[in-house]
Amino acid sequence: MKRALHIITGLGVGGAERQLRSLLRRLPLACDVVTLTNAGPVAAELRADGVAVTDLGMTGNRDPGVVPRLARLIRDGHYDLVHTHLYRACVYGRVAARLAGVRTVVATEHSLGAHHIEGRRLTLGARALYLSSERLGVATVAVSATVARRLRAWGVPARRIHVVPNGIEPASFAFDGAARRAVRAGLGLPDGAVVVGGVGRLVPGKGYDKLLRALAELPDDVWLVLAGEGPERARLRALAARLGVAGRVVLAGEWADVPGLLSALDVFVSPSTEETFGLAVLEALAAGLPVLHVTCPAVDELPRQEAPGARRVDPTVPDLTRALRAELALGVRRLPVPEAVRRYDIDRAVARLMTVYEEVRR
Repeated sequence: MKRALHIITGLGVGGAERQLRSLLRRLPLACDVVTLTNAGPVAAELRADGVAVTDLGMTGNRDPGVVPRLARLIRDGHYDLVHTHLYRACVYGRVAARLAGVRTVVATEHSLGAHHIEGRRLTLGARALYLSSERLGVATVAVSATVARRLRAWGVPARRIHVVPNGIEPASFAFDGAARRAVRAGLGLPDGAVVVGGVGRLVPGKGYDKLLRALAELPDDVWLVLAGEGPERARLRALAARLGVAGRVVLAGEWADVPGLLSALDVFVSPSTEETFGLAVLEALAAGLPVLHVTCPAVDELPRQEAPGARRVDPTVPDLTRALRAELALGVRRLPVPEAVRRYDIDRAVARLMTVYEEVRR
């Protein structure tokens, strides 16, 4: 096996997108990338890494004309394997790969929650389309045991499911004092501010509305920074205004320099109830931040002592507020990098993924 094509729904700044870039920097294969839409910042980073990126320019969720174009691209590239990422890319990519004559089709399921997929509510139609296209591949990679259980419950045969946890590059998230000062200045944060933050798409399942309500119960020197874009942006801004905390909230949008942002924070919070892995939580732990999370399979599936800096909280405003008060009472500090971070080193993820590739090729 020498050549692989990775197909992804978009290349904005998100967990799946950044994970793809990390993998491609280490996979011992010649890999190209196709994005169905949104050739955003991660596309530019991939190109800077020397990866060929093609943007098919889909204009909506339903664009069947993309299938023959994608099939032609796959056929012309003479790829040994096609690997799809995220819902739309999995549906269109599996069909196109089979039309192009490629039978070794692997998909990674990054975002299958209990009730949502990629921030959208699951419907019977979405589930049926997912399952029908899943049969066109040979394997589905689950990023956590939690996702693997959901796939089995949906009806995906256990023999086709392979658990390959996401990986991170721990050293790249080490605390950087200079980056802290630069990012804080760039975001307009005042000297002495205690900064709580989160990284993720602004969608209902992330629970950022509860984090805003908790902020309203905290002292005026506590600020909130949220890095990410999504349909909830306007609603969150309006809620901050109603709560009287708009002056202490920074909606930073898509933020390419996640390590720098984490250096600027003092506490990391993940109030999401439907995380499928929790990549942002791991990155925060690698940056030495204390972390509050509602759900994070990457941590919850490990013994408690492997991530002592991560504390699980209930998805309610009162509990989130109490947990933040308790954390802030301990003062601004950096914690040692826990064993959980080393467990999820990107090199381990690459090795496990290559094992899957070799197995399905056989």
